[in-house]
Amino acid sequence: MAKEEYSKYLSEIVALRHYLHQHPELSTQEFNTTKKIKEVLAEWKIKILETKLDTGLLAEIKGTQAGPIIGLRADIDALPVQEESNLSFKSLNTGVMHACGHDLHMSSLLGAIRYFKDHQDEVKGTLRFLFQPAEEAGGGADQVLAKNVLDGVQALIGFHNNPNLPVGTIALQAGPLMAGCYKFEIKIKGQGSHGAKPEKSKDPITTLATIISSLQTIVSRNINPQDAVVVSVTHINAGKAWNVIPDEAYLQGTVRLFDHKNAELVKTKLFSLVEGIVQAYGQKAEIDWSERALPINNNVKLTQAVIDNLSFKVDQPVLSMAGEDFATFQKEIPGVFAFIGSNGAPGAADWHKPNFVGLDETLPTGIEYFVEGAQGLLKYLDTEQ
Repeated sequence: MAKEEYSKYLSEIVALRHYLHQHPELSTQEFNTTKKIKEVLAEWKIKILETKLDTGLLAEIKGTQAGPIIGLRADIDALPVQEESNLSFKSLNTGVMHACGHDLHMSSLLGAIRYFKDHQDEVKGTLRFLFQPAEEAGGGADQVLAKNVLDGVQALIGFHNNPNLPVGTIALQAGPLMAGCYKFEIKIKGQGSHGAKPEKSKDPITTLATIISSLQTIVSRNINPQDAVVVSVTHINAGKAWNVIPDEAYLQGTVRLFDHKNAELVKTKLFSLVEGIVQAYGQKAEIDWSERALPINNNVKLTQAVIDNLSFKVDQPVLSMAGEDFATFQKEIPGVFAFIGSNGAPGAADWHKPNFVGLDETLPTGIEYFVEGAQGLLKYLDTEQ
C-alpha cells in the first residue's frame, strides 16, 4: 500500500482521531462515539448493517468479485481516568480518557475503510468492520457473539497500540501475544470481638494475611518456572474501627497467564489453599473466580498470510500480561492480533495511565496493517475455498 494512496485523506483521519480522543465514553456508554462513526460512514456512503448492539456498529464493503468474508475490528470505549497529558486535544469529559489508545484503533480502521471504499474493485470478497463496544469493562466481545453480529465471518484481524514500541513498529507472531485475565474474590467469614479480647474472636484479618502470603506459592511451587504466570492481590478490605476485630475480611485480585491448563491448575490450587486455611482457622470463605479475557492465540496459517502480505518489517513481540477480549472472538473465529508502536520515547507512560500518549504518527502504520493484513487474509482464504 503506497503512502500516496492514503496521504490525501490522512489529515482527515488525524482530525477524526482528535475528535474521538476529546470525547471519550465509558464501556456500554459509547452512544455519541457510535453516532459520530455512523455520521462519518454515512458521509462516505458506507453500508451499516443492522445489529442488536446498543452501542458500537458493524459496517460492510462488498468487493466487485465474490470471495471470503472477513472482519476488521477496533474497540471504541475509554477508561474512568482523568487525563493528565499535555495534548492540545485532551479529553473534554471529566474523569474519562482514552488512556488505552482505542481512539487510535478506531481512526486506523476508519482510514482502512476509506481506502477500501476508493479501491472497492480490488476487493475479492466481503469486508466487515466491527466497532466493538465495552472492551475494557463490559464484556463487549461476549455481547457481539451473543447477538450474532459476526455470523458468517471466516477470519478476524485487529491490533492494539503499544506505547513501549516506536512509531512505525509492528510486532506479530503466531500463537500467544497477550495473557488471559482472570479475577478472583474471596470473602472470609470469621467472628469479631473487641481488639482487647482477641481470644473471643475468630480473626478474619489474620486469615486474610495468611492467604495473601500463601497465594504466591501457587506459582512458585506448582507452575513450571518456564511458564509465565502472575497471581496478584490488588484489593483488601476489613474492619471499620481501630479497636474492633471485624467479622469479615475481603480480598480480590487477578491471575494472568498464557496456557489454559495453567488457568485450571491455578484455579484448583487457589480454591484448595483458601478452603484449607479458613478451615484451619475455624472460619468459612466464599470464593468467586471469573474469566475476564482469554489468552490471545493467533492462528498459525492466518498469521503467516498476514505477515507475507505486509510491506514492512515485522518484529518479534514481547508477550504482554495485559488482557484483551479479542481473544473471546478467537474461540469461535480464527484471528490475527498485533502490536503497533504508538510512542517508544524513554519513560513513555503505559496503558491506563493518566499521562498516556499515543502519537498521531501511529495512524499510517495502523491503516496499512488493516489494509494489507485484510488483503492477505482474503487471498489466503480464497485459495483455501
